[in-house]
Amino acid sequence: MAAQPKTPDLVHAKGLAVGYGADTVCPPVDLRLRAGQVLAVIGPNGAGKSTVLRAVLGLLEPLGGTLEVLGREVDERSVDFRARVAGVLDDDAWFPGLTAREHLLLTAAGHGVRNTSTVVDAILETFGLTDHQHGVPSAMSSGQRRRLLLAAAFVRPRDLLVLDEPEARLDTSMRHALAELIREEAAGGTAVLLATHDPVLLTALGAEAVHVGATRCTRLSTAKAVATMSRD
Repeated sequence: MAAQPKTPDLVHAKGLAVGYGADTVCPPVDLRLRAGQVLAVIGPNGAGKSTVLRAVLGLLEPLGGTLEVLGREVDERSVDFRARVAGVLDDDAWFPGLTAREHLLLTAAGHGVRNTSTVVDAILETFGLTDHQHGVPSAMSSGQRRRLLLAAAFVRPRDLLVLDEPEARLDTSMRHALAELIREEAAGGTAVLLATHDPVLLTALGAEAVHVGATRCTRLSTAKAVATMSRD
């Protein structure tokens, strides 16, 4: 029987050093993530989790090591990169005057989604935003704006989804819905990289994790990651 070809890594980092100026914020990180996998980045506040994700998204130049996304060096300006990589950080970025629905329609249409109105209707319902779709983000609550940011990532095509603490400002029911959405992403072949502080979310996903510690970064099973989170 012929050997099956290996699935290429969508994210491959070796000894990745990240930080600002010449100062690193955490020990070197190793990451390997393939299509259909979910990998969490965990660690205490200020450990550097968000900085690692920013480097993967091409928003921050690595200070050392190697980092490849989609099989090549990260180039956030690349059309292919922007078409295949979706990310949600803790940054609100909205066009003044556009409603929540208009933001999602613009995102979907800009990424070539067909039947945009139908797709947007569905994602608004998924994130509990149907009744708020005609409001502008500046008039929404913090939790509603967070759901809108997530909706904008899920309304567009993606091969890699990067989420920075996606559970933040979500209630319990929405956190459960988010876990189901992420599981569906992985089942459909999307690779998901997320930073999280939520052991319940990590357990629901059954994901391995990379723990960003003070002196080293370690890959952990779900059970060991949850136990580590309780000590951070």
